[in-house]
Parts: sequence; C-alpha cells; structure tokens
Amino acid sequence: MSIGTESAVAPLPEHLSARELLSTGQRRFSLAALGFVLGSVLLWAVTGYGVSALAWAQIGVIAMTACYVLVIGYRVFLVLLAPRAVEPVGTEIPDDELPSYAVLVPLHREEAVLPSLLAHLDALRYPVGKLHVLLLVEEDDSTTRSALAGHDLGPQYEIVVVPEGGPRTKPNACNAGLARVTAEHCVIFDAEDRPEPDQLRKAAAAFAHHPPEVACLQAELAYWNPWTNWLTRMFAGEYALNFRLTLLGLDRLDLPIPLGGTSNHLRTSALRELGGWDPHNVTEDADLGIRIARRGWQVRMLDSVTLEEANSRTGNWIRQRSRWIKGHLQTWLVHMRHPRRLLAELGWRRFASFHLTFAVSNLTVLCTPVFWALSCWYLLDGPSRIEPLYPGPVLYAGVVVMLLGNLATIYLFIVACMVRPGLHRAVPAMLTIPLYWALMSVAAIRAVTQLARPKRRHYWELTAHGLVLDADTAR
Repeated sequence: MSIGTESAVAPLPEHLSARELLSTGQRRFSLAALGFVLGSVLLWAVTGYGVSALAWAQIGVIAMTACYVLVIGYRVFLVLLAPRAVEPVGTEIPDDELPSYAVLVPLHREEAVLPSLLAHLDALRYPVGKLHVLLLVEEDDSTTRSALAGHDLGPQYEIVVVPEGGPRTKPNACNAGLARVTAEHCVIFDAEDRPEPDQLRKAAAAFAHHPPEVACLQAELAYWNPWTNWLTRMFAGEYALNFRLTLLGLDRLDLPIPLGGTSNHLRTSALRELGGWDPHNVTEDADLGIRIARRGWQVRMLDSVTLEEANSRTGNWIRQRSRWIKGHLQTWLVHMRHPRRLLAELGWRRFASFHLTFAVSNLTVLCTPVFWALSCWYLLDGPSRIEPLYPGPVLYAGVVVMLLGNLATIYLFIVACMVRPGLHRAVPAMLTIPLYWALMSVAAIRAVTQLARPKRRHYWELTAHGLVLDADTAR
C-alpha cells in the first residue's frame, strides 16, 4: 500500500529543540534576576536602602494589571480586524493537475474512533492515485494495530509503525511519517477529525494561488458536539473565538499564527527544510508556526472546516489543556534563548505578538487565582490589611480592569458564538466565563508543575476520544 520511498529530513537545530527547558544563558539570567530581587530586599532590610518586599509586590501587581490590559486589548483588536481576513479560493483544479498529497494520522489507542476516522478519510474528494494516507501507530500499540487489521484499507493507505526509543509524542510519530512522504503537500489529521470532503482540493487551489512564501495553510477547527454539556459549549465558544476571529486577525496583520494541532496543510519541501516537528515539544504545531515565521515564510488561514470532538469530561479537558499550556511555555522558552536573533528574524510587530500569544496570555491565566484570592480577602476583611499592596490608583485601576476585562471577554465569546453557524444557542453559557477561566487556571498550575519536573516535562498526556455518540450532539 506504500507509494514512494523514504526521504531525508533536515535535522532540527539544537537551539530550537525543547529537549532542555532552559539554555545556559537563560539559567544564568534567571539566577541573576532572582539574586537581584533578593539582594535588594536584604539590603533594604539591613540598611533601609534598596527595594522592600512590599515594593516588589506592588510592582508585581502593577505589572500583572498591565498584562491583563494588554492581553484583552490585543484580543479585541484582532477580533475587530477579523471579518475581512480570509479570501476564499474558488478555483477548481482538474484531477490530472492536482498535486500529490500525503495525509499523516497519528494514532495511539484510538480503536474506538477508527470506524468514523476511516469513513471520513475515505470521503476525501481527491484522486486515490495522488493520495497517500499514513496511519502512524506506536510499535507497542497492539490494540490499534489489531483494530486496523479488521478494516479493508484502500490502496492509498499505509500503516507506519513508529519504532520505540524516541519521545512518546505526536510530533515524534509525525516525523516517522514525514520520512515516508514523497508528496508535494502534506496535512495532519487527528483520530477524531471530520474534515470537509473537499478540504484537500481547497488547499491545493490555495497553494497554487498563494506565492511560494506561504508554507502552511491552517483550516478552521470546530466541534461537532457542542451540546453534550456545559464544558463542550464553552470549549466550542473558545474555538469559535480562536479560529473564526483571533487567528483571522493574525492572518490579516501577517503575524505569527500558532497552528492548531490538526488540519495544518504544509508544503512538504518547506517542512523538511525546517527539520520537521520538534519531538520534545508537546505543542509541536504552535512551535512550527513560529519557526515558519522566523524563516520569513507565512501561514495563511484556509476557508475550510474540520470538525473535532470537544472534551466532555473535566479531568480529560484539564489534562489536554495543561499539555497545551505547557507546550506554549516550552515554545516561548525555546525561542527566547536568543532574544536579539528572534527580534531580528521576526521584527518588532511579530516579536511583540509572539510574547502576547505565548507568554503574557498564559501568565495571566496562571495568576488569575491569586488576584481572585486578593479580591475575596478585600471583600471579607476590608481594605486595611490589603491597602499597602494596592495603593489607591492601582486599586481603582485593578477594579476597572477586572470589570471591563471580564465584560470584554464575555462579549468576545458571545460574538464568536454568533458568527459560528449553529452555535448561537450557546450564548447564555458564555456568561459563566469566570468558571471556565477557573478551570483554565487549574490546568495552568498543572502545566507549570509538570515543566518543573524533568520526568514529566515532555510527557504527552493522551486525550481520550470517542466519549460522545453522534446522537448526543442533537441535545
């Protein structure tokens, strides 16, 4: 069932690998910064000069308040730019002129969703002779391999066994598949994905329309089961905000786009030149989007939708989200090993967007419980004890930011539900955004904890699929 032979992939430069959490320079800078803060506090305690612990706490409160303003303001700005961002490409390419296409599908204990997956892959409207579907299965995953043996696979399919020895991650499996790809373009689909049947044709037409500098096309991701429960409604609203609005704003401004984990259509030659995916990064997709931007290439949004299964169980959702946050922090640390080089390659606009997307936004999620706790303390105990931490102007600014920020976030989620077809019934659920943010903070704390533990740093927490039946989506 194999078409083509193995091809070489350029090695990923070590300074762009997440194998190590911090570089030597980052460790030295972190220790120097910590030493400076502690030294200034000690100096103040002994001599009265320097900066007190309370002053540092006030600086932290002011800085975090500014971070919240930046993140929310930036998101509103991107949403305002989104409506005119995508230009649909309607050109239909004849079958004999279509480029060859490879579909990479990493599988790990996914026997429950195999029938649905194969049905949607079979439904792809693309010439079989130009299609190469690689089903990537871990060597010790006998369950999935046995389940595949029970299906009558067409000539476009190849089962690729991912050998043991490397990190047990999705990007490691994708790299094993990439070595087998000879097609001009390739795309990643997850096990639970339901891509539009003509998505590959749309991508082929878009690649032909765009200049060679466009190395990747990101299709829109949405959920087919938003009505399962409250969690899936919130998740669907978040995806609508991200893929229907925020990423389109990034596209319009030509800013780095953090790729979603699936439906990334890539020029195979560009992907090989970049060194494939980082097997040690648990959000290899987002990292790849930044590496594309650093090379001076572009990611554009594709006018096509892939449906996925929204997480309907809280524990499963937290494990998945903590992996995403952990990977975004990994990505930020990796690319900040040489800040001046990163600035030179991205330019000021992209450099600022990178920080807002990967660092500042996750920092606000991580710190949200602290500010909620301080607010409760203020309400229960009065202003006397907390007033030293919050000087008058800072307190009033913080209250305004909290109120307007939450209202703005709720408004953005409501707008996203209104622009995503069929999601308007989820609008009432968006009023409970603070509860959803609390879950996000739990995931963020879990992510940071795992990053601090070397044995869990690259651990890929598997997301269970097949938890929802199609009948549940009608509720």
